[in-house]
Amino acid sequence: MSQYIQNSTRAIDDFKTLNREIEPYGRPSRLKSLWQLANTMISYVALWVLIWLVMDYSVWLALPLILLAAGFLVRIFIIFHDCGHGSFFRSRRANRFWGVITGVLTFTPYYTWRMNHARHHGTSGNLDKRGHGDVWTMTVEEYRKASRGTRIKYRMYRNPAVMFFLGPLQFILVGNRFPKRTAGRKDRRSVYGTNAGILGLAWC
Repeated sequence: MSQYIQNSTRAIDDFKTLNREIEPYGRPSRLKSLWQLANTMISYVALWVLIWLVMDYSVWLALPLILLAAGFLVRIFIIFHDCGHGSFFRSRRANRFWGVITGVLTFTPYYTWRMNHARHHGTSGNLDKRGHGDVWTMTVEEYRKASRGTRIKYRMYRNPAVMFFLGPLQFILVGNRFPKRTAGRKDRRSVYGTNAGILGLAWC
């Protein structure tokens, strides 16, 4: 028993030490945030201008630029994600502003995603609170008791082709375009505003 208490005390002390060591990295740096924002957004826009110019000559010349632009779009989503957590800037207003802008570029309504993502962090891995921003997960017992149709649907859902390709495409291109029936006014504005921003970019 005493050994268990000593090990527990040591683990708590190690955890506190680790927290103290990483604490400086948990506070946003305005200079670093602005630098990341600038080198990502400017590079992304420059790449799309290059793609537009190169497409007149050859699609094959544009292809590597498209792949590079896709990499920068992932960086934009990372910024969007951190704005949603309120961790990219110290200012809530700056996080909201750039969250909305990057949300349009990534086809994701900022306010709706932020709420659902917060739910995801609060319930992920909790089998008693499934259905909010998580991956459909059944226990072995639930799977055994499920109907044949449900089992087939579950296996299709968990297939890597669906999980990592078809599912995300459906969610980003279709699911994010329509508010849920239970959505409040703010969520609906977020979805419709993002859709309007996407149409505006397409028009340009």
